[in-house]
Amino acid sequence: MRILSYNIHKGFTVGNRALVLQEIRKAIRATKADIVCLQEVVGSNHRHAARMEQWIEAQFEFLADQVWDYKTYGKNAVYDHGHHGNAILSKVPFAHYANHDISILPFSQRGVLHAVTEDGVHVLCAHFGLLSWERRYQASRLRQLLETIPLQAPLVLAGDFNDWNRQVHHELHRLGLREAVQEATGALQKTFPARFPMLHMDRIYYRNLSLVEAGCAEGLHWRGLSDHSPLRAEFHTLDGRSAL
Repeated sequence: MRILSYNIHKGFTVGNRALVLQEIRKAIRATKADIVCLQEVVGSNHRHAARMEQWIEAQFEFLADQVWDYKTYGKNAVYDHGHHGNAILSKVPFAHYANHDISILPFSQRGVLHAVTEDGVHVLCAHFGLLSWERRYQASRLRQLLETIPLQAPLVLAGDFNDWNRQVHHELHRLGLREAVQEATGALQKTFPARFPMLHMDRIYYRNLSLVEAGCAEGLHWRGLSDHSPLRAEFHTLDGRSAL
């Protein structure tokens, strides 16, 4: 089971200078990921649709088309002219999915999108806030969600945690989750800003799965897309089989 986690910055380059959704689609397809966890995905934006001839609505549908047959979108940030949130794209069907609002500030709408594949793998896609106390609250909400998932169930939690001080990281470690890149390389991966990564904002956590390998998605082309770098990880089930 190959996982990719990527904050796509609503399909724009750094500073919103250019729309690069076509290039993002090509790049994520080249990773051959089985499941893709995306943050800052636009569901609708009427202003961009009116002003930009090349604008594409429902970005998750466009990104998934003909590769990931199963997808779900969690609307988090809602405004007069549209909305954006998290999305999960999958090559296997979902048995269940739900979006969980973990917002505490009206101007920082955040969520955790939770999907369960038909073979019982729980996949959670998260986007946390910028403020330390905000993230502590969101970590507590995430903990409540994790407590509803059977302890023996295979689980992947991926996303943009904005966790530069590692408070969320330590909390998740206490809950029995391990971060894939740290387990594979001994250190968290710096992913932000993409051109000159200095902060380890993005993570892929897991439990009840066997890690095969993990790291940053390869290629300098990623630096010209979003403001974040994507992370990848590959897992097998604990009995050595692929989870998909």
